[in-house]
Amino acid sequence: MALNKKSIDDFNAKGKRVLVRCDFNVPLKNGEITDETRIVAALPTIKKLIADGGKVILCSHLGKVKEGPNEKESLAPVAAALSKKLGKDVKFISDYTVTGPAATEAVANMKEGDVVLLQNTRFRMEEETKPAKAGTKFAEELADLCDDYVCDAFGSSHRAHASVSVVTEFVRKKGGNCAVGYLMQKEINFLGNAVENPVRPFVAILGGAKVADKLNVINNLLEKCDTLIIGGGMAFTFLKAQGLEIGKSLCDDEKLDYCKEMLAKAKKLGKNLLLPVDTGIAANFPDPIDGPIDVKYVDSDKIPADMEGLDIGPKTQELFANAAKTAKTVVWNGPMGVFENPTLAKGTIAVAKALAETDATTIIGGGDSAAACNQLGFADKMSHISTGGGASLEFLEGKELPGVYAADDIK
Repeated sequence: MALNKKSIDDFNAKGKRVLVRCDFNVPLKNGEITDETRIVAALPTIKKLIADGGKVILCSHLGKVKEGPNEKESLAPVAAALSKKLGKDVKFISDYTVTGPAATEAVANMKEGDVVLLQNTRFRMEEETKPAKAGTKFAEELADLCDDYVCDAFGSSHRAHASVSVVTEFVRKKGGNCAVGYLMQKEINFLGNAVENPVRPFVAILGGAKVADKLNVINNLLEKCDTLIIGGGMAFTFLKAQGLEIGKSLCDDEKLDYCKEMLAKAKKLGKNLLLPVDTGIAANFPDPIDGPIDVKYVDSDKIPADMEGLDIGPKTQELFANAAKTAKTVVWNGPMGVFENPTLAKGTIAVAKALAETDATTIIGGGDSAAACNQLGFADKMSHISTGGGASLEFLEGKELPGVYAADDIK
């Protein structure tokens, strides 16, 4: 993947209409934003463009919009939050067509440093570009509103949506710049360099529930890293592939042969592939998920047939922590157990603590691992926490992300 992309520092936005695709997909409860992390993450790019004298037009999706345009998934609360954080009025275009006459008029009346927020891009069904050509008209309408385009929505960059990648075709046709914002640049620098040009030793830690979710990530990282650590629910498929009894533990039976292939590949390449040596087991999965549960620890080759593994044990915690502490670069994606339960969060806490205490570059690949770091209070100790779970996974697979690929290369 070409990672040398034009950024907002590489063109002058003064007097230009700049369309910025942000990730304002924030959680809402009764119309109130419950977590403003994604809004805060977008501020450096927006402030830079304002300071340069750009006319800043923001757009984003929010939610899945399965039942058509509706006020519950309107970006109105985001406009209010942005106005407070920027200390200036952010004009919100509530029109469900997103790019209709209200948007055209508002943009025409903008002065340098003004900010406009368009309505939820998914209120236009063409946003998700299925079939491929469906989003062309919407993308062209978005391009008509601007002179230059900036993608700062890493969390959506793995989607070839109208407002993420298709719009760049039309901006480029009229001679405009297609760049990445500061948030995207940071993600490219950390995740891209970690995979393509890591400072070694490079340790990758994968967790989460299913092997199927990370097939290509495991395969790609085995070629790139020095040590691959596998924990979480997905570890049990690897343990079963080695002929071990895993009881009622989660298992992707269809992926047993794949796991055998990956174990053989690691051996052939001379890579360390670490699996849990002991396991926290219980009679059943906790219900409710954060409820009290009776857990005991056994070696991973001694899981009883009527029990299931739900976390890594203390010996594994030490094994994984020691491996992480030898690294110069660590990428972590996926918790080590059912971290939502206090009793079963010990493995995830141990890994997070080890990463917090190391001098290595530590990169957390979004999703549940990012949530775990935030909830457990380790976020400020990590070098980088990705804002995109699905996008960071595809980056780790070595895929070209449409939102990154579509930006101009620096020649």
